[in-house]
Amino acid sequence: MSKTQKEYQKLHVLSKHARILQGISSHLDWDQETYMPFGSAAIRAEQLKTMAGLIHREKTSQKFANTLSKLIDLSSGELIAQDLTPAQSSAVKEWRRDYLQDTAMPAEFVEEFAQLTSQSVLAWRNAKKSNSFQQFAPFLDRVVTMNRKKADLLGYQNHPYDALLDLYEPDMTTAKTKQIFDKLKNTITVWIRKISTQKIENNFLFGKWDHDKQIAFSHQILNAMGYDFNKGRLDFSSHPFSSASHPTDSRITTRIHPSSLMSSISVILHEGGHALYEMGLPQNLYGTPLGDACSLGIHESQSRWWETRIGLHKSFWKHFFPILKNTFPGRLDQVHLNSFYQAINKVEPSFIRVEADEMTYPLHVIIRFELEKALIEGSINVREVPEAWNAKMKEYLGITPSHHNEGCLQDIHWSMGAFGYFPTYTLGNLYAAHLFEAFAKQYPDWEQRISTGELNFVKAWLSEHIYQHGRRYSSRELLKLATGHAFNANAYIRYLQDKYSQIYQL
Repeated sequence: MSKTQKEYQKLHVLSKHARILQGISSHLDWDQETYMPFGSAAIRAEQLKTMAGLIHREKTSQKFANTLSKLIDLSSGELIAQDLTPAQSSAVKEWRRDYLQDTAMPAEFVEEFAQLTSQSVLAWRNAKKSNSFQQFAPFLDRVVTMNRKKADLLGYQNHPYDALLDLYEPDMTTAKTKQIFDKLKNTITVWIRKISTQKIENNFLFGKWDHDKQIAFSHQILNAMGYDFNKGRLDFSSHPFSSASHPTDSRITTRIHPSSLMSSISVILHEGGHALYEMGLPQNLYGTPLGDACSLGIHESQSRWWETRIGLHKSFWKHFFPILKNTFPGRLDQVHLNSFYQAINKVEPSFIRVEADEMTYPLHVIIRFELEKALIEGSINVREVPEAWNAKMKEYLGITPSHHNEGCLQDIHWSMGAFGYFPTYTLGNLYAAHLFEAFAKQYPDWEQRISTGELNFVKAWLSEHIYQHGRRYSSRELLKLATGHAFNANAYIRYLQDKYSQIYQL
């Protein structure tokens, strides 16, 4: 082994230590959301603060810096090592990127942020229970202040929100996001107005649906997708999420809605998509950037791929609808597949993002993006959020929340300090559409195959084109590599127009 390769392996080991600590921290987060007693919140905040400090010190240690600097110039980004493979060269560049971001934030700031957000999550839960934004507002105010400071520490050229967005979707800017979202918003709002007078019956999707039977059906879907229960588990939380500490430990939660049949099904497909990505990352590269997911936008493309492109397609339900009928005998006997398909794709503005239909979903994300941007730049303050939220809901979706729980208190993200995260949800939809065109071209019989319950080939395509690459490529590079052409938003707009023109008159 050459001297360069020895240094690379040393860097891998050092980075792996930090990654293991991150995995432990993710389990603390998991327990906090799913199992932790209410009275343990204070000590959990201290634990997460301590873990954040340990992880930060591992990632910014002098030993790590010295090893990394033997492979790449930390100031210029010019590679020093000459005998790295192309994949290793990409990993070293990503290590440098992470190192510069980590060292930009002092350990004291990282620890304080971790402690605050742990406390803030608890405050958000209590505020949501009592339907009181005022109860959460002081914590959100501190979270916004610390995110502004984070942006200043990280540095930016044009807008402070750029620094935060870059943490979740590298190289994406506020201006680029706004340009994409404005086009999407203008297109979708026109379609919604056209659709609003056209009615589709979906009452049969609502009523009392047995909890245990919903879980049993969820397990059947996850098994068909290829989710490995030997390396994961399904639990329950107030806000569904996926959490992975290693490809062999990728867990998901769901929220069982007692009166909405599709609610938990959509969650399972969505979170299962996230989990498959984590399970599919190269185990032998764990601890290196090549063993991490590309970006949150790409991650979201995987969840929305399964939730919408597969799970809302008629061919998927040719196989699963009879199983669903058998799971709930007598409830859906008089419902035909076509009626079911139209019902689950009904477009109707609603208040809750995670239960929004495919057409209106991007507008929910755009509202959050616009409010986050305004909060970070200071054009609105925290106390103005409910009014601003309701005004945008009225303008874009034509509805106004009657209380905070169906408005600005519905999401956990702000309490977690995750400003810059929300745009990746809609970017994920756009990325999924771009990727799906290439998938459909390679498998022109994909609809017939999934109609028989065959889904392994779908997972295999994603593994080949997405999972195996980790962070070797940027989002845009990965999208071009997988499809053969540069990304743009047109594939998603084409998809929505083609699909919903068959259901509605657009």
